Amino acid sequence: MSNGDEAILEVKGLKVGIEDTPILKGIDLRIPKGEIHAIMGRNGSGKTTTANVIMGHPAYDVEEGEILLDGENLQEMEPWERSRKGVFLSFQYPQSIPGLQVGNFLRKSVSSVRGEEAARGSDFREKLNHAMEELDIPKSFLSRYVNDGFSGGEKKRFEILQLMLLEPRLAVLDETDSGLDIDGIRTVAKGINSVVKETENGALIITHYSRILEHVNPDRVHVMIGGRIVASGGPSLAILLEENGYDWLEEQVANGVDFE
Repeated sequence: MSNGDEAILEVKGLKVGIEDTPILKGIDLRIPKGEIHAIMGRNGSGKTTTANVIMGHPAYDVEEGEILLDGENLQEMEPWERSRKGVFLSFQYPQSIPGLQVGNFLRKSVSSVRGEEAARGSDFREKLNHAMEELDIPKSFLSRYVNDGFSGGEKKRFEILQLMLLEPRLAVLDETDSGLDIDGIRTVAKGINSVVKETENGALIITHYSRILEHVNPDRVHVMIGGRIVASGGPSLAILLEENGYDWLEEQVANGVDFE
């Protein structure tokens, strides 16, 4: 839960398209420090586009609106600059990098984002060992190549391992729960909770289903339909949506129901 009202992320009136096709049609979103928010929606509702635009994906045209991180406009920044500022995107389909060992990748990533001192010596090793224990990742994992031959569950754990080491200001997690069994969801959720609670940073979880939200317990849940956030509320909104479906929610919104 937030210990203050200072916003980590503010998205204001965001309209986005690709090749003259509108996708996001006026998104407003605010995540205070120390809070976990979730966006739920059907395929094609605009969830992944929202994640990609926050990270600065060049395929999208931002037609209107602002994206602010700690009050600083990200619009003119390249993806690597946003990463340096503290934005982390967990990909729905992480790419493999044959030839690059996980251990070297993690050390270089931490050095690049948090500085060389953070990637040196016993402090780094202790933090790495702790995170791997939390996520049930064996030590042999460090000598493997990045995402090369990884199972779906291993890819998701590796994404959260990066999250725990980098401690980003804002973590955007796109379908992190897809392909995971219940034990995997619990493990990933534990990693997400530990990062946000220990650092008072923020997280935005993008998902189809409420399963991971049962273990993360978000502060706010937002529902996207047709490129718009049509409903927002507490964790109970995810339960209602799971029980009744998106058609039901659209009907409630059309009838003026407020889920706050």
